[in-house]
Amino acid sequence: MKRKRYEMEKKKTELQIAIEELSLFIITKPADNTQATHIPLRPLLSFCNLIIQVLDKIGPTMAVLRQDIDQNIQRLEKVCETDSCVYSNLVEILKKEKEEGTSKMVASCSRALFWLTRTMDFTSGLLRLLSKEMSSKMEELVEECYMTTLKPHHGWIASAAFKVCLRLVPDNKTFMDAIGARDESYDTLREDIDTLSSLLTPILKEIYFVLEQYGLSRLRSM
Repeated sequence: MKRKRYEMEKKKTELQIAIEELSLFIITKPADNTQATHIPLRPLLSFCNLIIQVLDKIGPTMAVLRQDIDQNIQRLEKVCETDSCVYSNLVEILKKEKEEGTSKMVASCSRALFWLTRTMDFTSGLLRLLSKEMSSKMEELVEECYMTTLKPHHGWIASAAFKVCLRLVPDNKTFMDAIGARDESYDTLREDIDTLSSLLTPILKEIYFVLEQYGLSRLRSM
């Protein structure tokens, strides 16, 4: 029985695992007190780790972004470990850094959350574009999504690095075969992408709202 369950888990794609993670993600937001919003940290970081696996499928192009995601995850995990009861809620981390006046510093957790959120937006957007425009070149889709989600917050150094790496993007079929189980049809993959997007969109909306409340919606990199 255990072996059969293990084999079933093994066959799941990163997208299907991500869907399971997000389906359990619950944000509590009292109507009369926006300061009491609760955004669970651990499930969010678990999902971000799955994003790393998806970006790995794109190849070396996303190496820098992948490294940034990993560092931002570690930064938030480190703070959570200091008091897991309090900082299991992302909003409490933002409150702490705002009170300390450190929220906009380069190595702040607030900045880490901002970039993880932008990355989730980029990944979700890329998958949606791929689902709708499978005949388009992967390079064009990556660039289009980058222009709307990450570039507005990147300085010239980050933008220049991205342009160089863009040449290493795999073709559509290679990427889609990599993120979907080999025995699945593209229709099934589309369904998974649509489901993931429907779950992630409201989560991102709430996180962006909280970032706006704390004055963290317009951060930039170099």
